[in-house]
Amino acid sequence: MNMSDHVPVLLVDDLPANLTALEALLTDENITVFEARSGPEALELLLAHDFALALLDVQMPEMNGFELAELMRGMERTRHVPIIFVTAGTADTQRRFQGYEAGAVDFISKPIEPHGLRSKVRVLCDLHRQRQQIAAQRDELAASAAALREADRAKDRFLAVLAHELRNPVAALMGAVDLLGRPRSADQAGIIHARMERTVSHLARLVEDLLDVSRITEGKVTLKIQRIALSDVLNFAVESSRHHMDAGNHHLTVALPEAPVWFDGDYSRIAQIVANLLGNAAKYTPPGGAIKLSARTIGGEIVIEVADNGMGIPADMQARIFEAFAQVEDHRAYAQGGLGIGLALVHRLVTLHGGSVSVESDGRGRGSVFTVRLVQVEGGD
Repeated sequence: MNMSDHVPVLLVDDLPANLTALEALLTDENITVFEARSGPEALELLLAHDFALALLDVQMPEMNGFELAELMRGMERTRHVPIIFVTAGTADTQRRFQGYEAGAVDFISKPIEPHGLRSKVRVLCDLHRQRQQIAAQRDELAASAAALREADRAKDRFLAVLAHELRNPVAALMGAVDLLGRPRSADQAGIIHARMERTVSHLARLVEDLLDVSRITEGKVTLKIQRIALSDVLNFAVESSRHHMDAGNHHLTVALPEAPVWFDGDYSRIAQIVANLLGNAAKYTPPGGAIKLSARTIGGEIVIEVADNGMGIPADMQARIFEAFAQVEDHRAYAQGGLGIGLALVHRLVTLHGGSVSVESDGRGRGSVFTVRLVQVEGGD
């Protein structure tokens, strides 16, 4: 049994010899003994420790055992500490009654019978451990209940966002279908067709994001690992995100290592990670803003950074930004469509690759830097 299994027991007696004798009796009971030679000294210890029980000498000067017990029962912190009175006098009925009135669970007369004392202490120590376990389980249940409530609220928020995101493209499709039923020129039909194509692509992207979250959560994503050239996959991600940059008239800067850098990963998923970060930067950067994609190697790691001078992330949200459906309230108007799962997908896909992703921001309006770290390998394919 390690020290964490030991429980604290308080011994209170004004005679050092009695304290030494009591401690000797309890040395094999997996307890930690605290000694006090007076009532005031015992009260100081009681305020500092959660004792399994207290053995109090009845006959002490200044404050006797009964008075100390009454004070213990009057304080919330100590009122439930079991008390065993120890006396050298005659334990007559009146004294026992007074002891039990003061809150004692037992009354022991000197000379003390060792086996009986150890048995009583062992039972009370076991009860103390059980109370601690129950308290820990209660706290765990409370934390789990709070997490479930938050998950339920997140689900409700997500469903509301999903309904909104689906309503708009569905309405657009219905309007386009209605227009197709009316006489029009070939040019007008081409414009309607292009709108419908963009809307269907948007719907398909929403559905694919939802499926990705479901697959990863259920452990159904299998990475297709291959040797990848860093510049190839990053350039592909940039091209995939170009429409986001053009839509916001953003200035994108790309800084990649001159020497070839290789690593093992899933090409399409790595491209998805970087494209999601670039798209996220474009969403939350005002028109004409600056976005930078850079990559370098540090100590056997590939470090990919996506920086912007956009809306920034409040300090209280930075720890939660990679949770599913987490969105900064002030940023919803800038989201330009989306379910709040892009960064959650980034985090999970990076984790599947054995890497890490983090964010730094000086706060609202100060921009953000997202950093992905992956393991580098030597040589090419």
